[in-house]
Amino acid sequence: MTGLTVSRLDFGNFMRELRMRAPRTAVLAAATHIGASRQAIDRMEDGSPTRLGELHINALLAFYETDDDARAKALELWAEVKTEEKAARGQGAVWKAYKDQVAPNTGKFLRLEGVASQIISHNPVILPALLQIPDYRRALDLAGNPSPTLVDLERRIELSAKRQTRLDDSGFQYEALLSEAVVRNRVGEPRVMQVQLEWLAKVGERENVAIRIIPFSAGANPGLTMQTFDWLEFPPGTSGLTLPTVVYAEGAIGSVFHEHDEEVDRYRQAIEAIRTVALGKQDTRDLVVKIAKEFAA
Repeated sequence: MTGLTVSRLDFGNFMRELRMRAPRTAVLAAATHIGASRQAIDRMEDGSPTRLGELHINALLAFYETDDDARAKALELWAEVKTEEKAARGQGAVWKAYKDQVAPNTGKFLRLEGVASQIISHNPVILPALLQIPDYRRALDLAGNPSPTLVDLERRIELSAKRQTRLDDSGFQYEALLSEAVVRNRVGEPRVMQVQLEWLAKVGERENVAIRIIPFSAGANPGLTMQTFDWLEFPPGTSGLTLPTVVYAEGAIGSVFHEHDEEVDRYRQAIEAIRTVALGKQDTRDLVVKIAKEFAA
């Protein structure tokens, strides 16, 4: 997605570490020193694009009282950001065309989704976007907005299709933990569900995709108390620091990003517990094929 690259995430993470080791760690103090807003520093450390340039970066490094090695590393990472973004500029323009079709927070998630090396999705009600066929997506959009313009409806379906190209990347790992309700809830006509589930069974055979159903027979488990969320991990950068895991949790009228260790750890524990009651890949495929036949009857 436009404006977000692994190098920018890596650079932002490195600059955050330098600030936290500085004599003065407050974001506002750093922003005031270089004549920028606090939001600009937050966005830089978050890996999002800002208007900060090399002069600002040098001023921050001086304010943080970094040693020569750290300064050289920071400037090297900054150079990687500019080089990588120049190479990806054409692709970024494609994603920018859909900016008006998503909520602001969703836009950030899509940018993270575009650079993640692994995503684990938990969905208790509907299929995640990366697994939806166009007719399923269309039925969902019509349920949420009975009178969308035809142009907007088709652009959202185009966006979903572009997002799904991530599944074609062998270096990307995707795991979906789905309640049995997800594959039984009828979205659209029965024929739509039949085709959707047949495609789900097929895509689940890929080496980099794991689809696992939590059956109704599993009884009480953490999945019953968790809303939809996505666990995102990122490839290593060149800084030597591990990029932090991010959890994106969706609610009925809003969404939130969890990045603090204690919050992320709660989701880690939930994923481990859900996996213990979920069906394996082959048993999941067998169940999905069985339900697809029920919709075809």
